[in-house]
Amino acid sequence: MKNLLSHASALALLQALIVTPAMAETPDAGSAALLQRLERLEAANARLQQEVQTLRTTAETPPPAPPMATPSSSASAYHAPASHHSSDTRGMLGINADYSNAVLEHTEGVNQRLIFQLEAMEDGLLDNIVTISGRVVAIADAHWSNRANKFGYLMRHPTGNNQRTKATQEATISSAQLAFTFKPHEDFTGYVEMLYDPEQSFGAGTLTALTRNQVQVRKAYVLWGNLAKMPVYAAMGKMDVPFGLEDSVSPFTNSTNWHAFAPLAYGAQVGYYDNGISLRGMAIVGGSQFRGANTPVDGTAVPSKLNNFALDASYTYGLGEGNSVMVGGSYLHGSAYCQNFPVVHFNPCTVRVPAWAAYGRVKMGRLTALGEFAKTTKAWPGTKVPDPANPLSQFAASDVTSFTFGGRYNAPVSKNGLDLSFEYSKFISGPEGAPWNRQDQMVFGVANKLGSSVSLFGEYVRVNGFAPLNFISGGNQPDGSTWSDASARSNVVVVGVKAGF
Repeated sequence: MKNLLSHASALALLQALIVTPAMAETPDAGSAALLQRLERLEAANARLQQEVQTLRTTAETPPPAPPMATPSSSASAYHAPASHHSSDTRGMLGINADYSNAVLEHTEGVNQRLIFQLEAMEDGLLDNIVTISGRVVAIADAHWSNRANKFGYLMRHPTGNNQRTKATQEATISSAQLAFTFKPHEDFTGYVEMLYDPEQSFGAGTLTALTRNQVQVRKAYVLWGNLAKMPVYAAMGKMDVPFGLEDSVSPFTNSTNWHAFAPLAYGAQVGYYDNGISLRGMAIVGGSQFRGANTPVDGTAVPSKLNNFALDASYTYGLGEGNSVMVGGSYLHGSAYCQNFPVVHFNPCTVRVPAWAAYGRVKMGRLTALGEFAKTTKAWPGTKVPDPANPLSQFAASDVTSFTFGGRYNAPVSKNGLDLSFEYSKFISGPEGAPWNRQDQMVFGVANKLGSSVSLFGEYVRVNGFAPLNFISGGNQPDGSTWSDASARSNVVVVGVKAGF
């Protein structure tokens, strides 16, 4: 089309060149011939202008749709059905540091991950089909105890196999996590989290034993819910049980309440979350679960009945500018404190021992404070030594109590502030005078976040008492004594880094 326009312009120019000298000639020299030539040029120019206009109209008109193919039974005529995701504009893989921090952090939001995920969807943090999260926690620590081979720090177990004499040190990996959150549908979310935690593994042997160096699927479930549509949600799989708060203000060390009562189990959960109101209920598979829950199943620990459950309710009152006050309470139909003497984790129970919890948290400016109390409604049968000849038989069976209180202040001394924290928590499992009477923990912490994915931390921890769950009242010593020791004292210094994406 550009060429035709050029030709038209050239003809117009030629016309001007021809006419101009012709006008200089005399009329007698052949004016009639010049007029004829001018008429022919004008006619040619008009035809060219018409062709240019036709070409412009044709270029602006879209071509007609091709004719529809005639149906055929041959293989070459097969048309695949339109894909359900043909219009899906989301990315395939994505990373979001804020979301990862929320779902992988082990000290806060312990049993709130379903709610975090619902909020993340509402806030557009899970816009990719698959969101990948990961974190590694590396630590160096030193321990001193006044009793050989008895270190009560609960973030490091089993102590007898891994910590010797009265002083021990290490530089190691506390945990490594890799998680996948995927959204096959706007109302459904899948979550799988893999965990490597040699320091808190239930495997036998030392820290370097293969039985303690396994990667496990720590959590896996399917979540149904969309807060943009309704405040109701449900999930099924392996997940944290909604019982208590179980959080800590410390940068690394979990509270004694978490160690004593935070359950992880197979089951199905339903919840309501709206306007600060959170209502949750979970049906739990019976038998001894992964931690913190156990109910007898026909006198066994075989997980073959949905005969355990948990209920939780909380209310958060917003005060504006990120400030809030939250209070809540929980009930667990079957806690872990139901075994007979001698106590061994995962053993079957003959009775069911429920527990209840009350908790609260205040966020005010740079200050966060929390408190929690949990208690069984019955005595722990295994804390009664049945042998009358054993001096330890004088102690009656005891219920189990644990409480936590602490605070954290974010000092404005760097871009993200410096977190300074103090927390005290206690575990009471026997009467006064019993070697397994109690174990308490005091933690001073400091942490500095370097951006959204890296945090440096340090802690000083003081632990009074040594009361391990397994054989807490004895049964593993040749002379019938117990390895629990209420007079044991441990001092711990921990430094480390959390790095994730």
